[in-house]
Amino acid sequence: MSLFVRGSFVIVGLVNLYPLAGVLGADALQALYGRGLDDAELLLLMRHRAVLFGLLGMLLVAAAWRASWRGPATFAGLASMLAFVWLAGDPRLLSPALARVYVADLAASAWLVAAWLVGAWHVAGRVGAGRGARRE
Repeated sequence: MSLFVRGSFVIVGLVNLYPLAGVLGADALQALYGRGLDDAELLLLMRHRAVLFGLLGMLLVAAAWRASWRGPATFAGLASMLAFVWLAGDPRLLSPALARVYVADLAASAWLVAAWLVGAWHVAGRVGAGRGARRE
């Protein structure tokens, strides 16, 4: 079970680390999202957004080994991914690149919830076991 939880946090973290490539500039962002960015200030905002995704991804990956970070990491990950899903609305109206982001965020959100629940259940089982239970 611990392998499932850790692996899940790593995978969801990698999903969130993927947009970090956008920090490299307009070409990288176009490859990610299928849109050109001609406005220098919009490019700056998108590159900053890429850095924030990198931080979120690193938090999720670190939470794979720090059980006490899993709650806050889960909250931050879900807030980010589900906010995009909510703001995007109907995925059929999105470009193919953004529709892929929509599906990835929805799938990663479900996976993250499952991992957090399994981890919480696992910890609760150990706490209920009394002596001999070890901490992660």
